[in-house]
Amino acid sequence: MPEALSAPLVVEFPFTRSLGPVQSAFLTGLRERTVLGVRTTGGKVLVPPVEYDPVTAEELSELTEVAATGTVTTWAWNPAPRRAQPLSTPFAWVLVRLDGADTALLHVLDAPGPDAVRTGMRVRVRWAAERTGAITDIACFEPYDGEDTGHTATPHDGVFADPVTGIVTPARLDYRYTPGRAQSAYLGALADRRIVGERCPSCHKVYVPPRGACPTCGVATTEQVEVGPRGTVTTFCIVNIKAKNLDIEVPYVYAHVALDGADLALHARIGGIPYDQVRMGLRVEPVWTEDGRHPDHYRPTGEPDADYDAYKELL
Repeated sequence: MPEALSAPLVVEFPFTRSLGPVQSAFLTGLRERTVLGVRTTGGKVLVPPVEYDPVTAEELSELTEVAATGTVTTWAWNPAPRRAQPLSTPFAWVLVRLDGADTALLHVLDAPGPDAVRTGMRVRVRWAAERTGAITDIACFEPYDGEDTGHTATPHDGVFADPVTGIVTPARLDYRYTPGRAQSAYLGALADRRIVGERCPSCHKVYVPPRGACPTCGVATTEQVEVGPRGTVTTFCIVNIKAKNLDIEVPYVYAHVALDGADLALHARIGGIPYDQVRMGLRVEPVWTEDGRHPDHYRPTGEPDADYDAYKELL
């Protein structure tokens, strides 16, 4: 039995969004140590503010300022903070209803231990030393001895100098991937610069990369079949946004390539040709780097384009 493969993988991308007037005022306010909510037509003050009434769906725009103190409505202890969480020491996740608000804000509470946290405890905002117009401008909440003074939300025009109009939120997933028998064999063959798939014993289609079972018939696949290395571009897209940590200049082409002898197209980057000359039916071959364990990209072979009927079922 071959040793099971295992490797850490990271999926990471920046999520960029524009802000409307309500969210722009809220985040800019945090930068200025001001917490804003929005008042509904029913008179409730929502913090954090939303652009539409969750009950009536009416558009909301009446901004109000609430206090930086509040009351914990519920909580959960986090004994082992993870990377990029607000605090590096154990903390409590808390829902805090700020004085003057009718809803609770999710954030973290810096407390020495779970015994120091309770529903109904009074807390206040600890502002970050450097603020940029993000929810992290609230570094955390901390215990507060003051009573609720009955603070009433006051109207605010939401006008600040140099307002924040957009945010970039990094999204990241760290996990460990362990391929099964079929994909382990596929990866092992790639290390030898061969590409292998598996044939379904029922429909006889060859799947690359192999999945260990036929997705159509649902039966196990064990017969290995070497395919390619040449193939045909079945469809493609032009990428114009540069990915973080990817040393490829835009624009470039990412395509589905149906390798000769395979009944499933795989993903690959196309190089060695101007991006605007890539086309369906283009015949390509893999290009390996000196120490690469998989093809770096595919390039044109110089052969005539494949006839559409030869790959139309693999689009």
